[in-house]
Amino acid sequence: MKQLSIDRRIQSLFPIVLASLLVLGTAKLVLEKLKSYHSYAFQINGRARDGKHGLAVIVSPEDRIDESCNVFEGEWVWDNVSHPLYTEESCPYLVKQVTCQRNGRPDSFYENWRWQPNGCKLPRFDPLKLLQILRGKRLMFVGDSVQRGQFESLVCMLQSVIPEGKKSLERIPPRKIFKIQVPQNLSILLSQFQQNLNLDQEFDASIEYYWAPFIVESISDHATKHTVLKRLVKLDSISTHGKHWKGVDVLVFESYVWWKYKPTINATYGSPDDVEEYNVTTAYRLALETWANWLESSINPYTQKVFFMSMSPTHLWSWEWKPGSNENCFNESYPIQGPYWGTGSSLEIMDIVHDILEELKVNVTLLNITQLSEFRKDAHTTIYGERKGKLLTKEQRSDPKNFADCIHWCLPGVPDTWNEILYAYLLKNHQNVS
Repeated sequence: MKQLSIDRRIQSLFPIVLASLLVLGTAKLVLEKLKSYHSYAFQINGRARDGKHGLAVIVSPEDRIDESCNVFEGEWVWDNVSHPLYTEESCPYLVKQVTCQRNGRPDSFYENWRWQPNGCKLPRFDPLKLLQILRGKRLMFVGDSVQRGQFESLVCMLQSVIPEGKKSLERIPPRKIFKIQVPQNLSILLSQFQQNLNLDQEFDASIEYYWAPFIVESISDHATKHTVLKRLVKLDSISTHGKHWKGVDVLVFESYVWWKYKPTINATYGSPDDVEEYNVTTAYRLALETWANWLESSINPYTQKVFFMSMSPTHLWSWEWKPGSNENCFNESYPIQGPYWGTGSSLEIMDIVHDILEELKVNVTLLNITQLSEFRKDAHTTIYGERKGKLLTKEQRSDPKNFADCIHWCLPGVPDTWNEILYAYLLKNHQNVS
């Protein structure tokens, strides 16, 4: 009788045990699915390159810019407390072309202006959080020397929190690659920033720059041997560049200044031997259509993010902001106040960019930095940069009207703000895994 009672108890427990096994089995299947490359969660957040899964990055609501916030409309406010985000001395990766202080510029006011959007704030730049988002990933800037300045800016914004020996800069033309290896033991580093993270293994990330001044192929694609005086663009050719972009997690494109040297440009479309003279706006549209076709055939929208930077403005003629004058951006120390749009920024080109992006079947985020940068006549390298790879001579510096560079930007400076905005969008687009 006692044995029968025990048997009945065992029988009554059997459904519970069976249900428990089914629950455990289902949970295991769900976890295995999440760990696969096909999981949506891992598609949008990536995985470490060594095959191990990265630590989930949580972006709080206060770190996300609101949908109603237009970060591209606002004003420059003086802020010598939080800006600059780094100094020339603290960043060994800056090239001579952008180190205006080291090259003799007497004022540094241009470093202390912060962009303040109307009615909202940009999230405070947190290099450690960006490193977590980029864990096991590649971020690549593609474009001309203005885009190279944005690359160097982001490297400087990040590099100070990375221990020595865990960062390096490689030059593999037409690329520059800033490699980051974050070590297992970050307790000392993280405590300085009051972080409580548990990074359980090393991971690699990289910030890269790829020289492609027209985005499509051209005779100017050599990283150092090129001149804007001889331009020949292959409007329907992009595959040589594209093979370097495939699989890159975050792509940031820019192309403008090289197009605008003259109103016409020599180019091929179809036969490589059939060179014709094109109106620049026509050629630009054809080039962006080629780029758009490459994106639609090559980009994985689940694993890759694509950004396009609007044109970086020039300040070549002072009469545009100071009527009656006949100079350029040299010796300017303060931003332009009030409405301003320079003639160097083409509204036709802006319209072409908008048209192409609207027709795209993959999502590309336009970072419209033109207007906010238009105000910054004070922040160019002028006579404190390089010309043809060399610093200006004393004689050249004495002739700023002919030798001042009003295209490139000093660093620290305006490109840091472009990267603060890029960072804000990376936070906004990041999907928390619950």
